[in-house]
Amino acid sequence: MAPCDLPCDSDGVCMVCKKFAVEAEIILCRTCATPWHAPCLSRPPDPPLSDWLCPDCSASPLGVSSTAAVAGRPIGESGGGLVASIRAIEADGSLTEQEKARRRQELVGGGGRVSEDTQEVENGGNDALGLLDEKFNCSFCMQLPERPVTTPCGHNFCLKCFQKWIGQGKRTCAKCRSPIPSRMASQPRVNSALVVAIRMAKTAKPASSSCQLKVYHFIRNENRPDKAFTTERAKKAGKANACSGQIFVTVPPDHFGPILAEHDPKRNKGVLVGELWEDRLECRQWGAHLPHIAGIAGQSYYGAQSVALSGGYEDDEDHGDWFLYTGSGGRDLSGNKRTNKEHAFDQKFEKYNEALRVSCKKGFPVRVVRSHKEKRSAYAPESGVRYDGIYRIEKCWRKVGTQGFKVCRYLFVRCDNEPAPWTSDEKGDQPRSLPAIKELKHATDITVRKESPAWDYDENHGWRWTRSPPESRKAITNGDSGKKKRGRPPANETSKTKRVPRELSCEICWKVMSFPLTTPCAHNFCKSCLVGSYAEQSFVRERTREGGRTLRAQKIVKKCPSCPNDISDFLQNPQVNRELMDLIESIEVKSEENTGSSEETSDALDKSEEDGKGAEESAPKNVGTKTISEESNGMDGMTLNEITSHDALDKKLMTADGDSIVNAVNSKAEDGKIGFSNHT
Repeated sequence: MAPCDLPCDSDGVCMVCKKFAVEAEIILCRTCATPWHAPCLSRPPDPPLSDWLCPDCSASPLGVSSTAAVAGRPIGESGGGLVASIRAIEADGSLTEQEKARRRQELVGGGGRVSEDTQEVENGGNDALGLLDEKFNCSFCMQLPERPVTTPCGHNFCLKCFQKWIGQGKRTCAKCRSPIPSRMASQPRVNSALVVAIRMAKTAKPASSSCQLKVYHFIRNENRPDKAFTTERAKKAGKANACSGQIFVTVPPDHFGPILAEHDPKRNKGVLVGELWEDRLECRQWGAHLPHIAGIAGQSYYGAQSVALSGGYEDDEDHGDWFLYTGSGGRDLSGNKRTNKEHAFDQKFEKYNEALRVSCKKGFPVRVVRSHKEKRSAYAPESGVRYDGIYRIEKCWRKVGTQGFKVCRYLFVRCDNEPAPWTSDEKGDQPRSLPAIKELKHATDITVRKESPAWDYDENHGWRWTRSPPESRKAITNGDSGKKKRGRPPANETSKTKRVPRELSCEICWKVMSFPLTTPCAHNFCKSCLVGSYAEQSFVRERTREGGRTLRAQKIVKKCPSCPNDISDFLQNPQVNRELMDLIESIEVKSEENTGSSEETSDALDKSEEDGKGAEESAPKNVGTKTISEESNGMDGMTLNEITSHDALDKKLMTADGDSIVNAVNSKAEDGKIGFSNHT
């Protein structure tokens, strides 16, 4: 293994032998004045030491200095035309001082002259938009942060550089010397929002860039078939790799409660109790339960919208109007395991289990579907998947399951205005007393709703929302299938939320971050949102005893809104991530410029289209309309370099029904050549 030369750090400790270097053994580089531990160098320096060049400044790699540099001879004797080249760079008036310094460094480093295009590629396209300046670079390697880590003080470093710094025993920020939490030092996390921002700045190009635009093939919801299908590329037996068919209802994925007729533009009936589907994929198309594999649909911070009873856990007990449901997790799915019936560890109230507990606390309605795979239940359908109406979670707890590990348990009670599929009643459910659950005697972590439920019974209207349902945080799956409006987009469509991706949005308000804060657990929020979430809470709790004696104050744990980590120390002095804030602002400004140029191109295209329509009206009536293939053939002579933006490309490829030719041809190819597989 080749020897590795490393200098002394700021404390005078050699980074090779990890010992404090005495002054007599320290040698300084004549160029960068960096201290080096002479005994630890792979090649001892030759006198005179005043002219010694360190391995980083010498032309030879791995610290092996060139003979000319070590001996102190003039550069011209060993470099030939090197001096002449440097003088030519100094005499070139068209270069800036920064460009001159870069070219001198390339010559001295032995890299030769590198073209501007090559330099831009090596820098990852950093000079394309000028979004990333030098202050954004990692302080250690002076490059763009690779797998960036953000400290609580708002500075960014490469993950490897940060780990090396921590490995030397440092527990302060390399820029401002602010303390780094011990948990972050032991388990640093990559800032995903910063990764997206750097990727955008790297891949973004000016409107006049000569690179070709990447075309993405996408099938819109209205172009999907009525049944789930399998593409030729991922065709297997059954529906293991099947794609979802068209979503027929106009509800967002996080919709709570029943799906009414107003959400069903296809039949104007909604999803009715007792409706039967062939499989989970068809059930997904009607929005009753969207996941085609997972048994719980929900979000840990928002609540659960639906569950599926399919016999996945042997602890489940189904009594029709009420049932005991077992949470998810607890099974070892490492490697390539898709399922495993054996428990390997305890279940916890997290992820989907926490989503069910949130619905229990707030009394949200939960849609329930039963599958024929539930063989132990007398209420399961004989075949397919059936929608059984609305239930409400009354209690949840943890207990030791049949396999010896703790499982999360939930008591579901039916509360629907429609009668159950297994009963002959003409009316729906009435409020009933809760059943006696024997296992509660040995249960732990019992959660009972303390506030009035959001879904409750009214004597005049039956089961209904007693307060406004939760506002959806996701887009509607099935949008307007009509024709697209062509021309300049409305002003509200060019808002910041449209120009900046979701990864750069606050995880509380889901808007573009203003004064972003990055927690030690690598989550990003607006400063006002994060600080405002804990505005009414103090940092310590004062405690007193009955006799009046004051006890030690207790620290109040403040969990991150996106994970269970405690961020109370961070909230005492939150520091804005200035580098991320500047980058977001630069992206927004550049997006506005691109939007303006796209609108000008759009106006020109609209004018040419109007001229074309006038010519068609004056032409004979027997002229046939263009087919998709004719239009696509007409595009063969046009290069993508002539199109100056993504919006202009969409305008060029727009067809009469509002879809792009790429999408239309893609779905036509699947209809005609591939065909849709209707496996049951």
